[in-house]
Amino acid sequence: MSSFMALATVVERRTGNSGWIDVVWTFGLGLTGVAGALLPFGAGPMPRRLLVAALALAWALRLGLHVARRTRGITDDPRYAKLKKDWGSAAPRQLARLLQMQALVSIPLGLGMILAAHNPVLSLNWRDVAGVAVFAAGLAGGAVADGQLRAFARSGAGGICERGLWRWSRHPNYFFECLLWCSYALIAPAPGYPWGWLALLAPACITLLLTRISGIPPLEEHMLAKHGEAYRAYQHRTSALIPLPPKGAT
Repeated sequence: MSSFMALATVVERRTGNSGWIDVVWTFGLGLTGVAGALLPFGAGPMPRRLLVAALALAWALRLGLHVARRTRGITDDPRYAKLKKDWGSAAPRQLARLLQMQALVSIPLGLGMILAAHNPVLSLNWRDVAGVAVFAAGLAGGAVADGQLRAFARSGAGGICERGLWRWSRHPNYFFECLLWCSYALIAPAPGYPWGWLALLAPACITLLLTRISGIPPLEEHMLAKHGEAYRAYQHRTSALIPLPPKGAT
């Protein structure tokens, strides 16, 4: 991940578009998960290792291609753009440092995939089925949320998207991303495999990142600056993460 984020640093400097950082991060983490699942160590049976590798690849392709499509339509990611503006002349050095920190905090995510893949129970069981079901719900929900936001942007309606899932949550894509990572925490634990419980760090890590650090806080700040009181009213009536009926709905 350190190497992938070094690549992201180079891409950002060459293009001036920090949106490509998240593209590189997504594909980098997905490939790390695939490699960690398939490398010949541990006692994980091949069917489970192939299953987890397929999940990691599906996630990377879905999210990575979505972020790449979005990035082609912008000149810079507003979250990183604000940081670069605040850093001034120190921006290149500070951004490179930040991306290496992102590589570091990706460890629980990669570890979750690897621990799930190398669960030593010989046959696939109900935990694997439950994990796949949760993964599928997260993947599909994220795709629906992103598609609704993309359709709203294409409609030219302007303002704040409150269609579909976005009426129930200000960040439904983030909710389903957090849900998706719970799949590895379901697959990994097994009797005689205490390391598997460390996979719980994966959903905990992504939830912390999205709700407290790099997801909701800077995006909410950007939306408030852009839409003012209209977005503040949206905040008041709409759940931040978990889809819930909006306040005042009948």
